[in-house]
Amino acid sequence: MDFLALALISKLLLAMVVLQVGAGFGFTFNGFRSVNLDLDGIAEFTPSGLLRLTNDTKQKAGHAFYPDPIPFKNSSEGSAFSFSTTFVFAIISEFPRLSGHGIAFVAAPQRGLPGALPSQYLGLFNGTNDGNDTNHVFAVELDTIQSTEFQDINDNHVGIDINGLTSANATPAGYYPDGGAGKFENLTLISGRAMQVWVDYDGTNKQIDVTLAPFKAARPSTPLLSLSRDLSPIVNKTMYVGFSSSTGSVLTSHYILGWSFQMNGQAQGLSLSKLPKLPRIGKKPTSKLLTIGVPALCLFFVSALISGLVYYVRRKRKYAEVLEDWELDYGPHRFKYKDLYIATRGFRDQELLGSGGFGRVYRGILPTSKMEIAVKRVSHDSRQGIREFVAEIVSIGRLRHRNIVTLLGYCRRKGELLLVYDYMPNGSLEKYLFNQPKVTLNWAQRFRVIKGVAAGLLYLHEGWEQVVIHRDIKANNVLLDAEMNGRLGDFGLARLYDHGTDPQTTRVVGTLGYLAPEHTRTGKATKATDVFAFGAFLLEVATGRRPIEARGTEDVILVDWVFSCWNRGGEILEARDPNLGGEFVAKEVELVLKLGLMCSHSDPQGRPTMRQVVHYLDGDMLIEDLSSSLSISSSGLRFAHREGFDDFAMSYPTSMDKAFSISSTVSGSLLSGGR
Repeated sequence: MDFLALALISKLLLAMVVLQVGAGFGFTFNGFRSVNLDLDGIAEFTPSGLLRLTNDTKQKAGHAFYPDPIPFKNSSEGSAFSFSTTFVFAIISEFPRLSGHGIAFVAAPQRGLPGALPSQYLGLFNGTNDGNDTNHVFAVELDTIQSTEFQDINDNHVGIDINGLTSANATPAGYYPDGGAGKFENLTLISGRAMQVWVDYDGTNKQIDVTLAPFKAARPSTPLLSLSRDLSPIVNKTMYVGFSSSTGSVLTSHYILGWSFQMNGQAQGLSLSKLPKLPRIGKKPTSKLLTIGVPALCLFFVSALISGLVYYVRRKRKYAEVLEDWELDYGPHRFKYKDLYIATRGFRDQELLGSGGFGRVYRGILPTSKMEIAVKRVSHDSRQGIREFVAEIVSIGRLRHRNIVTLLGYCRRKGELLLVYDYMPNGSLEKYLFNQPKVTLNWAQRFRVIKGVAAGLLYLHEGWEQVVIHRDIKANNVLLDAEMNGRLGDFGLARLYDHGTDPQTTRVVGTLGYLAPEHTRTGKATKATDVFAFGAFLLEVATGRRPIEARGTEDVILVDWVFSCWNRGGEILEARDPNLGGEFVAKEVELVLKLGLMCSHSDPQGRPTMRQVVHYLDGDMLIEDLSSSLSISSSGLRFAHREGFDDFAMSYPTSMDKAFSISSTVSGSLLSGGR
C-alpha cells in the first residue's frame, strides 16, 4: 500500500513539474557557442558561433532541434498553450539571384524528421507524407524557390505550413515599417543579409502572427501575415522545436545567428550586438600597392610592364569573347569564357559527355564555386537574331522546376555560343534504353521518369509567366539526376510566347519521328506539337524502340506498330519492352502505351493537353476507349504519322545513322530568325 501511495505521489509531482515547465519554459541563445542542440544532416556549428544548417552541398538537408521535448498543452485533448519565438537568419548563395531552397522554423513530434527529403521539401516532408493530418507538424517557411506542386506564390515568400508544404497562408517577403504610413517594403531572402523573424501563437484567440524585419530594425507593429487557426488538434502534448533547411542544385548556406523561445509569454529579445558575424561575401579587399620611388627600379618595372602587356594580349586572344553593350543587362547569366575553359580543362575529350547536331557537351567544375556544370558548345556563323536568342536564353534560365534541367547562363566567343547547364550525373535516358545498356531501368523507374517529364512539360506550357514550347522532346533530351529522377533538358530550340497569344514560328526544327504533321505543314510550334513529341517519347520508353527504325528496305513507324498490336484483339501489352521481363505493372504499361497513341493523334484537337496527361498518369482521370478517341484505322494512323517526315524524304535518308536528327541541318535557324 505504501508503494502504491509513493507511485501516485510521484506521478502527481511529475504532472506539476510538466505543467510548470509548460507554463513558463523558455530559452535564449545569442549565438551558438557551447549550446546543446540536437543536429543532424549537414547542420553544424561554426567556430564563430553560427548555426549553419546547410553548407556547400547539393540536395541535402540539415536539422537543428532543442534536445528536450517541450509541453505544448496539459493533455492530449487539451488546448494548445500560447508560445512565442524570434530568431535571426541569413541565406548566402553562390549566385546573387539563385538559391535553394529555404529555412523553416518547425514544431514537430520528433527530432530530425526521419524520411524527409531535401530540395523543395525543405527537409520537412516527402512525397508520401506531405499533407497528412497524422504529421502533427507546424512550420513557418522562408522559401526561396517557387514550387508549383505546392502552389507557391513566388520564389521569395513567407508561409505558414500545417502538416504539409502547401501553405495555409503565404505572402511575399517584406515588412511594414512603423512610421511608413503602412507602406510595404520588400525584402529579398537570398540577399545574404541578416533578418529577424518573430512567430507568435495566441492560444486564447487562436491566432498565428509572423513578422519579418531587417537586422537591427525595430519590430514592426503590423505582422507580415496572420492566420486564425486553433493549433490544439495539430500539436501533441509535447513537441520538439527547431529549424529545418535544404539545398537543391545551387550551393547555398543557411545560417541562424540567434534564437529565443518562450511558452505562455513573449520570447526574450535577442542581444543583436552579441550575435556572431556572418562570413564575408566575396573576396576580401586587397591592399593597394605602395608607390616605389627608387629611380634605379624604373627600368625594371617598365620591362615588367611590357612583358605583362604581351602576356595579357596573348591570354586575351586565347579567351576572347563576343561582348556587346546590350549584354551588360544580363548580369550573372553571362559566364566568362576563361572560367568555362578552366572548368572543362580546355574542353578536353576526356570531359566530353556527348555530341549531336547542335554541338558537343562537356562536363566541368567551376574554378571558384566548385559547382559541377555541363557546357554545350553551339557553333554559329550569323549575327542575325543573336540578341533575341540571348534574351530568350536568359528568360529560360529563370525556369525553376524539379523536373527541368536548370539553364544557368551562356557565353559568346568568336563563332560559337556556349550554354551552361546544371550537371546531371546519370546522363541521358537514351543510354538506358538503347545501345545495349549495361543497366536497364525497371518499370517503376521508367514510370517515375515519365511522370516527372510530364510534370515539367506542364510547367512549361501553363505554370510559368510565359508559354514555353520545347520543340525537341525525346529520350536523348531527358537527363537523370543522382536519384534517377527525369529532368527535361536542352532548350536550344525552345520558343517563348505570352499566354493567350498565337506563336509565330515558321521554321520546321526538331527531330525526325517526333514532328507533328501540322508542324511540317505550317512551321508553327505549339503546345499540341510538344504533346505529339511527348507521345512518341511515351512509346519510346514503354517499348524500348525508337520512333522510326529501319527494318530491311522499309522503315517501321513505332506508333503504327503499337497501334497494330492493340488492334489485334486489344493485346497492346505485346508492344512492351522485352527487357522489362515480368517485373512491371500491367495497368501502368497499358496506360502509357494508350496515352502515347492518344498524344500521337494526327489531329491536334484530338490530343490531350499536358494537364490532362498528368491527370491520366496520376490516376485522376480514366483513359477513354481508344477506338472512340482516335476514330481512325491503323492505315490512317500510319499515314498521319508519316506525314511528319515525308517533306524531308528527298534530302534526308531514312537509315538509322541519319534518320534521327534534322536538327543538324536546320541548326542555322537557331540564330537566323527562324527560331
